[in-house]
Amino acid sequence: MELADLGARVNRKNWLIGTAIVLSVATAVAAQHAAPAKPAREYSPNLAAEYPDRVYFGDTHLHTSYSVDAGMVGDRLGPDEAYRFARGETVTASLGHKAKLRRPLDFLVVADHAESMGLGPLVASRDPLALADPIGRQLIDLVAKGDFAGAYRLQSKERNAGRPVMHRDEIRRPIWDRIVSAADRYNDPGKFTAFIGYEYTSAPNRNNLHRVVMFRDGGDKTGQVLPLSAVESSDPEQLWAYLENYEKTTGGRALAIPHNGNLSNGRMFDDVTFTGAPLSADYARRRQRWEPLYEVTQIKGDGETHPLLSTRDEFADYYRWDRGNFGTELKTPAMLPREYARQALQRGLAYEAKLGVNPFKFGMIGSSDSHTSLAGTAEDNFFGKVSPMEPGGGDVRYDEAIIVPLEKMDGTRQFGYESLASGLVGVWARANTREEIFDAMMRREVFATTGTRLRLRMFASWNFTAADKDAPDLARVAYAKGVPMGSDLTGGGATPTFLVEAMRDPDGANLDRIQIVKGWIDSAGKMQERVFDVAWSGNRKVGKGGKLPPVGNSVKGATYTNTIGAPVLSAYWRDPTHRAGERAFYYARVLEIPTPTWLAYDMVQIGQRSLPKDAKLIHQERGYGSPIWVGSR
Repeated sequence: MELADLGARVNRKNWLIGTAIVLSVATAVAAQHAAPAKPAREYSPNLAAEYPDRVYFGDTHLHTSYSVDAGMVGDRLGPDEAYRFARGETVTASLGHKAKLRRPLDFLVVADHAESMGLGPLVASRDPLALADPIGRQLIDLVAKGDFAGAYRLQSKERNAGRPVMHRDEIRRPIWDRIVSAADRYNDPGKFTAFIGYEYTSAPNRNNLHRVVMFRDGGDKTGQVLPLSAVESSDPEQLWAYLENYEKTTGGRALAIPHNGNLSNGRMFDDVTFTGAPLSADYARRRQRWEPLYEVTQIKGDGETHPLLSTRDEFADYYRWDRGNFGTELKTPAMLPREYARQALQRGLAYEAKLGVNPFKFGMIGSSDSHTSLAGTAEDNFFGKVSPMEPGGGDVRYDEAIIVPLEKMDGTRQFGYESLASGLVGVWARANTREEIFDAMMRREVFATTGTRLRLRMFASWNFTAADKDAPDLARVAYAKGVPMGSDLTGGGATPTFLVEAMRDPDGANLDRIQIVKGWIDSAGKMQERVFDVAWSGNRKVGKGGKLPPVGNSVKGATYTNTIGAPVLSAYWRDPTHRAGERAFYYARVLEIPTPTWLAYDMVQIGQRSLPKDAKLIHQERGYGSPIWVGSR
């Protein structure tokens, strides 16, 4: 064959191939413009994945200088600095130290007290509104002299006499507008969520009945109202009426979050209403509707349970603040069952059996309740409860947590060194927006931590299997076959089964164990509880009495290592004690390995050496999942 003929054939062949490709592409393009034929089966597995697949961490309880007990005791930072810090920016704290989070938070609620809101900044700036007020002028003069304690005592005296300083609508309106505007300014859907909220600070006879009010909406709706405060009414039922009216008049959404039942002296989960009436079905419905969450852990103590109530729970004794209320009455053992979350959940089951509705049906969250404007969440970055307790505050950092109490009843005071560093709420949602996070809170698909960012999920079903635990898409399987934490497991199955999974904080400590806490009403009508170890690290074996040996301890001073524990734990668990028809709740508790406390870090970072003998230098941080109710109506 001549070379010329061979070349011509090759060129013709290439031309034919090229033409075929062009025609194929043209056919494909034409097909795109024609009506597509429906495929026999969809390919993408995520088309129907409507369940929450992301966890977001935030603080729903932070005070700034706009709160009287922050701004009048040295906090110089307002809502702007609070949001900037939460978003991961560096700010200068009130005593001059630079402060920054290791990782930004996903969301924040600035929850300044509604009573005398904004008094601190008005006095500090010598605002004309403060100069024109007789008490405001006295406060300005005291602050000018450097007598901050005197200024705090003066405004406290007025407040306790029923005359909160400058608590008038013409003053409250511009202050509330500033707070609302700041939240809208820093809200960045998909990146950072700034919620509008405040604290309703009811404290009859200094018994804590505080609630954080949290709105789903922006300033277009929240700007139509002013916060209801304890000045208008100390009755939480009036707060619920306010929230109901807000929703009816604006079309918005809101909820209330109680906290610190441990300082209520038995009032937080009482057997009677604020006015002394017995609990009714209507009361139970309204409380469950407006208070779907409880802040179970924060700086002023952990409120899951108490060792006198959970006598067989070896981890029940954790940062107890249980000496009394805010300084007027000592604690008695009879008050404890009406103060702690686990016992409230038990008593809620009993009330449901009696009333048909459970008044104490709540998910569990943590938050800080810091009064420094800094939502610090780590033990090595703790700036104190209030600004005088910031690093550099000297002995005040370890002295009284309530800095200038009006009364100093012996035995009721708690001290700064007894504080937890923080608390956080983890939310399972589909996006970082006001709407998604708020809705997740309403359905109680949340969990609490003591400041660590461990992750926790639990599901219940009548037909989970052991193989489900090892599914690579555990959440997909669990949502398809069961219900998540915060839900009711309904139906008539034989025995409830559970899937639970926990992952360590990526920048934190390994996990010791996962436990499931069960509370139920037995056949005799008595309330019962039990803690089950369902997953743990290492090769430990359960010993006599069902006790699991300790995980060990790698702490040395202000350091530890993850040479013990596990980064991930998961379990399939079938309740061996379940009886048909019983009412019960179940929630997961996750424990980290031992780590240093903020006091241990202080000894290294700022040279603190003198601490009380009972100061905690090592602890086990933890997380609490929201309950799942079985047999509930």
